[in-house]
Amino acid sequence: MPATAKITKRSTMQEILDAFPSAQRALFRHYHIGGCDSCGYQPEDILEEVARRHNITDLDEVVAFIEDAEQIDGRIQVSVKNVATALRSDNPPRLVDVRTPEEWKIARIQGATLITEEQTQELLRLPKDTSIVFYCHHGQRSLDATSYFAGHGFSNVRSMTGGIDAWSLSVDPSVPRYEIAPDPVHGTAILRPLRSVVSQAAGCQK
Repeated sequence: MPATAKITKRSTMQEILDAFPSAQRALFRHYHIGGCDSCGYQPEDILEEVARRHNITDLDEVVAFIEDAEQIDGRIQVSVKNVATALRSDNPPRLVDVRTPEEWKIARIQGATLITEEQTQELLRLPKDTSIVFYCHHGQRSLDATSYFAGHGFSNVRSMTGGIDAWSLSVDPSVPRYEIAPDPVHGTAILRPLRSVVSQAAGCQK
């Protein structure tokens, strides 16, 4: 189903997510659909059936909400420069890193906290208007985290656009950049530092 196609109440969840990748986050954020085991669904499930299980009767509203999901994602994002400004304010947001411990070892933003299951539960117990900024490598995992907290009623949570890589490029170049590449031997992902643009321009081969 192309993104220009019309979603219907008989569309499968897989068809919807293929056409509108942001729908997964949007559905959980607004309707608490799909974020955990108790509210999950299967790819072959029909939208009408999923809505019925969640006592949602206005399918036209759901369809319109899904089609607006990209704009909704935009509203929960914040630029790295605005985050930097906010962190220097008298009331800075909590800065939460949702990357892996391996990524955390390579690069981190001063003042941030690496997410854990225990910390997630602590954050969920905070007042719902607590200001929290989530970030990851390039800004995708943090969108999921932000949507998860928004789906639990948090009204002042944001995802840092571009992640720590954008932070390194636009705010603090001392933060190392890295890439995640496949390991052809073990079939897993490996982390490796990125050479700077200056080093490449100078012909550095190290």
